[in-house]
Amino acid sequence: MKDAVVLASCKEPSFETNKILEVSDAIYSYKQMALVKFIAAYYVCSLGDAFSLMMAFIHSHAEYGKEAIESEKEMQEPSCSHTIQENLPQSKIELSSKQTAALKFLQTHKVGLLFGDTGSGKTEIYMKYFEYIMAQSKRSIFLMPEISLTPQMGQRLEEHFGESVVMWHSKLTPKQKRVALEKIHSGEAKIIAGPRSALFLPIHDLGLIVVDEEHDDSYKSSSRPRYNARDIAIYMGKLYDVNVVLGSATPSLTSYVKFPHIRLKGGHFSSNKKFVYEQSIETLSPLIMSSLDKTLQAKEQSIVFLPTRANFKYLICQDCGHTYECAFCSVGLSIHQKSRAMKCHYCNFTQAIPQVCSECQSPNLTSARLGTAEAVKNISEELVNAKVEQFDRDVITTSAKLKKALKRFNDKETDILVGTQMLSKGHDYHGVTLAVVMGMDNMLNMGDYRAREKALSSLIQVSGRSGRKKDALVLVQSFNEAFFSAYLEKYEEFLESEKEYREGLYPPYKKLCRVLFSHKNGAKAQEEMRKMQDALMAFSDVEIVGFGKCGIERVANKYRFEILLRSDKSTSIIKAINSTKVTLAEVDMDPIEFS
Repeated sequence: MKDAVVLASCKEPSFETNKILEVSDAIYSYKQMALVKFIAAYYVCSLGDAFSLMMAFIHSHAEYGKEAIESEKEMQEPSCSHTIQENLPQSKIELSSKQTAALKFLQTHKVGLLFGDTGSGKTEIYMKYFEYIMAQSKRSIFLMPEISLTPQMGQRLEEHFGESVVMWHSKLTPKQKRVALEKIHSGEAKIIAGPRSALFLPIHDLGLIVVDEEHDDSYKSSSRPRYNARDIAIYMGKLYDVNVVLGSATPSLTSYVKFPHIRLKGGHFSSNKKFVYEQSIETLSPLIMSSLDKTLQAKEQSIVFLPTRANFKYLICQDCGHTYECAFCSVGLSIHQKSRAMKCHYCNFTQAIPQVCSECQSPNLTSARLGTAEAVKNISEELVNAKVEQFDRDVITTSAKLKKALKRFNDKETDILVGTQMLSKGHDYHGVTLAVVMGMDNMLNMGDYRAREKALSSLIQVSGRSGRKKDALVLVQSFNEAFFSAYLEKYEEFLESEKEYREGLYPPYKKLCRVLFSHKNGAKAQEEMRKMQDALMAFSDVEIVGFGKCGIERVANKYRFEILLRSDKSTSIIKAINSTKVTLAEVDMDPIEFS
């Protein structure tokens, strides 16, 4: 038996059809169906793929079921931006004058960016806004990156809003999901907090969508349909006529350029941070080890950050820090040891791996990377009295493990936490006085047009986890101190300079699309790529930036090829793809991954 969705009624056909065996009590709202059609069209996927994201309403809940859905047919008066009401219940949340001004700004913009430093009180503003929405008998969606569903955030929401809060994420048990869905269906849940999947829950009377850490890459799905939850939230704001708040201490350039923002500077932490830069490749240097030991002797805590493991290695000179860029693109060249070559994954420019540095003639060229597990092992062996813990996706696989790991660290059962991007995600570490940030140059020189943005953002986010109660040292391994120190306290200036770098080439000024082809037979995958490439040549308003083998040529025993497209408008790309798409083509609109 197969499930199906009824989209519309029609006359009985002349041919024989299968009988409907069972009619479900689930029903999709008109707005859900409109959202499905948008996702299928924009992300070039089937309606079935798009419907697989949605959770339906249930007939049995009269208020939030069919009757409520039918009411969507009626013309609704356009809702005004939310205003502060005088007859609200007494609130324990007190905002400063700056926070109040920020809230008023967000209430008067359909899409507003809250550009607030770490510790500036973004969460309090969100919570106050949730109060206003609840007072209007409406509900809010609070999106967070999957990895950022911290116990602290859930606890804060539940302490203030009680049973009105539902936390929704993939790590819930079947029973927990049933309970959460019952509260959503019945309308008891007024604030639904979760990762990108929370957008597709059956929520009636929606009044607000908040996207926290809007810059985070985990909002982008890596499997079909390859949607970006931040962008879907913005589209839903128009569809449901509700306000959308984007929040971040390091907003994406795309959001900064596209939407009005309000700036919140400073934080409520009275401690100071000192930044020290070490000109070194990604390694546990004597300076790092002595700093960790000194912090340990003082009975204080440290965090050690390594970038998320990159799929490629980039050549770097150990003596001068020189890296190799493509001659035709402003991106780093990736090393392919088998072919003894460096390659650009945008235009396929290739050159031999040099034996000496082209800048200082040093033979000390390296592409070695250090992983978290290896770092934990090395630190533990040298600092035998230290309690060192790995903190990344490999070991933190459930919300329970995350909660326990954070408790151990905040209870000072763990001395040193070693991790990847998970370290930077909104966790509240009480006693960190040393933050070690490694691999910044590898991030800075990745084959990605957002490399500068991602590297600077990571440094700001990680350093923001330290020095909350005591003065802290942030030790940064990088040959690019001039770049980082120039913008560390001036992220807005960085965004302004980045606009010039990207204009005419990259988002948000251009639209990108990556088309992937994979098959166990490499010749078949390449043939399909060539066929579509030739057909795309007919579209003058769509540029073929590059094509060929993927950076990682073979995955899961399949050979992979790609085409990268660029255009002024997404509609031009979508039209071209729909006219030329071949069987093996997998479309990734607005890609953030180029490996």
